[in-house]
Amino acid sequence: ARQTGLAILATLQAGLGSLDRVKRVIKVLGMVNSTPDFGEQPAVINGCSELFAKVWGEDAGVGARSAVGMGALPGNIAVEIEAIFEIE
Repeated sequence: ARQTGLAILATLQAGLGSLDRVKRVIKVLGMVNSTPDFGEQPAVINGCSELFAKVWGEDAGVGARSAVGMGALPGNIAVEIEAIFEIE
C-alpha cells in the first residue's frame, strides 16, 4: 500500500506541479486482494495512510478511510487505492 501511495503522490506532483497545492486528504478507499479468512486489510492500507500523514501532517493528511477485502483485483494486483483530495 505504501508503494501505491507513492504512485499517487507522483501522479499528484505531475498533475499539480507541487504537492503543496493539496489542502487535505478527504478520503482513502483501500482494496486488498485477499482470501475470505484474511481480516487485516486495515493494517495493509496503513502503509498508504501513514505516508499521507507524514507528507501533510495529522490534520491535513488523515481523512475518512475504508479498507476492504476483495476476492480479486485487476491484473491480480495486491492493492488498489482510491484517494480524494481537496486542492487549492
